Amino acid sequence: MRTVELLLDESADLAVREAWRRLADAGLPSQARHRSPTNSPHLTLATCPELTAPIRWELAEVAAALPLPVRFTGVIRFERPTSVLAWALDLDAALAGLHRRVWEAVTADSPPQALNPLHAPGRWVPHVTLGRSRRPGAFAGRGVRELLPAPPLPVRLTTLRSFDTETGALEVLRARP
Repeated sequence: MRTVELLLDESADLAVREAWRRLADAGLPSQARHRSPTNSPHLTLATCPELTAPIRWELAEVAAALPLPVRFTGVIRFERPTSVLAWALDLDAALAGLHRRVWEAVTADSPPQALNPLHAPGRWVPHVTLGRSRRPGAFAGRGVRELLPAPPLPVRLTTLRSFDTETGALEVLRARP
């Protein structure tokens, strides 16, 4: 499986890593515990089985639109099969349009059953994960918001990349010259 992700500017990346550290120091689930060299603060736009030539062509157009200014709106929690703590991003027209372009690219050349429906426009919730746990309610009632620094404002989404979950390889997706 391949992800399509956006990386944050340097100051926002550092702020997210500080939030990771504070969660870890408090003994809470944190992305800081993932020691993989590929682990970095990011916004996942979509996943697909492979980055085919047509998908890559469209993603090069998306990469040309970067950097994209966005803003964090605060802390959110998801209780899916896992408990997730994240900083939400404002889904303004520019971010929604960029996301829609990525979604249309991956859906145009991927089997529908291979796509994550949570990434579909209308269901997608833009966020940067701070911590994740397999224990339901891992962040409930723990004073988590007080532990975290304020999310940075403003933020720029600077780099489009893909992570290959089978090989562990990262690839920066660039605009066509």
